[in-house]
Amino acid sequence: MKEYQPGVCNIGADQRRARRRSGVGSFGLALAVVLAVALDVAPATTLWATAPFVFGGWAGLVQDYYGFCVAFGALARYDLSGSGGTTGSVAEAEAVAADRKRAVTVLAIAAALAAVTTAPIVLLGGAV
Repeated sequence: MKEYQPGVCNIGADQRRARRRSGVGSFGLALAVVLAVALDVAPATTLWATAPFVFGGWAGLVQDYYGFCVAFGALARYDLSGSGGTTGSVAEAEAVAADRKRAVTVLAIAAALAAVTTAPIVLLGGAV
Protein backbone atom coordinates (compact mmCIF):
# COMPACT_ATOMS: atom_id res chain seq x y z
CA MET A 1 0.00 0.00 0.00
CA LYS A 2 1.12 3.50 -0.68
CA GLU A 3 -1.32 5.30 1.59
CA TYR A 4 -1.77 5.26 5.32
CA GLN A 5 -5.13 3.80 6.31
CA PRO A 6 -6.18 4.28 9.95
CA GLY A 7 -6.56 1.00 11.77
CA VAL A 8 -5.60 -0.97 8.66
CA CYS A 9 -2.12 -0.22 7.31
CA ASN A 10 0.67 1.90 8.76
CA ILE A 11 3.87 0.35 7.33
CA GLY A 12 5.23 -0.25 3.85
CA ALA A 13 7.36 -2.94 2.26
CA ASP A 14 10.64 -2.05 4.00
CA GLN A 15 9.05 -1.95 7.45
CA ARG A 16 7.15 -5.18 6.78
CA ARG A 17 10.37 -6.89 5.74
CA ALA A 18 12.04 -5.73 8.98
CA ARG A 19 9.22 -7.22 11.05
CA ARG A 20 9.40 -10.48 9.12
CA ARG A 21 13.17 -10.72 9.72
CA SER A 22 12.68 -9.95 13.39
CA GLY A 23 9.99 -12.61 13.70
CA VAL A 24 12.08 -15.28 12.01
CA GLY A 25 15.05 -14.33 14.20
CA SER A 26 12.93 -14.71 17.32
CA PHE A 27 11.77 -18.14 16.23
CA GLY A 28 15.43 -19.02 15.66
CA LEU A 29 16.21 -18.12 19.27
CA ALA A 30 13.32 -20.29 20.47
CA LEU A 31 14.68 -23.16 18.39
CA ALA A 32 18.11 -22.67 19.96
CA VAL A 33 16.58 -23.09 23.42
CA VAL A 34 14.77 -26.26 22.31
CA LEU A 35 17.99 -27.65 20.85
CA ALA A 36 19.88 -26.87 24.06
CA VAL A 37 17.34 -28.91 26.01
CA ALA A 38 17.29 -31.71 23.42
CA LEU A 39 21.08 -31.96 23.59
CA ASP A 40 21.01 -32.01 27.41
CA VAL A 41 22.90 -28.74 27.60
CA ALA A 42 20.02 -27.17 29.55
CA PRO A 43 17.31 -28.58 31.83
CA ALA A 44 13.75 -29.11 30.56
CA THR A 45 12.51 -26.17 32.65
CA THR A 46 14.51 -23.95 30.30
CA LEU A 47 11.80 -24.57 27.70
CA TRP A 48 9.75 -21.85 29.42
CA ALA A 49 12.35 -19.44 28.02
CA THR A 50 10.96 -20.12 24.54
CA ALA A 51 7.75 -18.21 25.39
CA PRO A 52 9.04 -14.66 24.83
CA PHE A 53 10.90 -15.71 21.69
CA VAL A 54 7.85 -17.46 20.26
CA PHE A 55 5.72 -14.42 21.09
CA GLY A 56 8.29 -12.16 19.41
CA GLY A 57 8.30 -14.41 16.37
CA TRP A 58 4.54 -14.29 16.03
CA ALA A 59 4.43 -10.55 16.75
CA GLY A 60 6.84 -9.91 13.89
CA LEU A 61 5.02 -12.16 11.43
CA VAL A 62 1.56 -10.89 12.34
CA GLN A 63 2.70 -7.27 11.92
CA ASP A 64 4.16 -8.20 8.53
CA TYR A 65 0.97 -10.02 7.50
CA TYR A 66 -1.33 -7.14 8.42
CA GLY A 67 1.07 -4.38 7.34
CA PHE A 68 0.59 -2.81 10.73
CA CYS A 69 3.28 -1.93 13.27
CA VAL A 70 2.12 -2.07 16.87
CA ALA A 71 4.65 0.52 18.08
CA PHE A 72 3.78 2.97 15.29
CA GLY A 73 0.10 2.46 16.08
CA ALA A 74 0.66 3.23 19.75
CA LEU A 75 2.82 6.25 18.92
CA ALA A 76 0.45 7.63 16.25
CA ARG A 77 2.97 7.28 13.42
CA TYR A 78 3.19 5.60 10.02
CA ASP A 79 5.97 4.72 7.59
CA LEU A 80 5.03 3.71 4.07
CA SER A 81 8.27 4.94 2.54
CA GLY A 82 9.29 1.44 1.43
CA SER A 83 6.19 1.23 -0.74
CA GLY A 84 6.45 4.57 -2.45
CA GLY A 85 4.44 6.37 0.24
CA THR A 86 5.42 8.78 2.98
CA THR A 87 6.16 8.82 6.69
CA GLY A 88 4.42 10.95 9.24
CA SER A 89 2.36 11.42 12.36
CA VAL A 90 -1.32 10.77 12.85
CA ALA A 91 -3.14 13.77 14.27
CA GLU A 92 -6.84 12.91 14.00
CA ALA A 93 -8.26 11.47 17.22
CA GLU A 94 -10.41 8.90 15.40
CA ALA A 95 -7.44 7.65 13.39
CA VAL A 96 -5.26 7.40 16.50
CA ALA A 97 -8.01 5.43 18.27
CA ALA A 98 -8.40 3.09 15.28
CA ASP A 99 -4.63 2.51 15.17
CA ARG A 100 -4.44 1.78 18.89
CA LYS A 101 -7.35 -0.64 18.64
CA ARG A 102 -5.61 -2.42 15.75
CA ALA A 103 -2.35 -2.52 17.74
CA VAL A 104 -4.14 -4.33 20.58
CA THR A 105 -5.72 -6.74 18.10
CA VAL A 106 -2.35 -7.55 16.52
CA LEU A 107 -0.83 -8.18 19.95
CA ALA A 108 -3.77 -10.37 20.97
CA ILE A 109 -3.41 -12.47 17.83
CA ALA A 110 0.33 -12.86 18.43
CA ALA A 111 -0.27 -13.77 22.09
CA ALA A 112 -2.87 -16.41 21.18
CA LEU A 113 -0.59 -17.93 18.55
CA ALA A 114 2.32 -17.88 21.01
CA ALA A 115 0.27 -19.67 23.68
CA VAL A 116 -0.85 -22.35 21.24
CA THR A 117 2.72 -22.77 19.97
CA THR A 118 4.56 -22.63 23.29
CA ALA A 119 2.26 -25.00 25.20
CA PRO A 120 3.26 -28.12 23.22
CA ILE A 121 6.94 -27.19 23.41
CA VAL A 122 6.78 -26.98 27.20
CA LEU A 123 4.40 -29.91 27.73
CA LEU A 124 6.09 -32.33 25.35
CA GLY A 125 9.49 -31.32 26.65
CA GLY A 126 8.51 -32.28 30.18
CA ALA A 127 9.05 -28.81 31.63
CA VAL A 128 5.80 -28.83 33.58
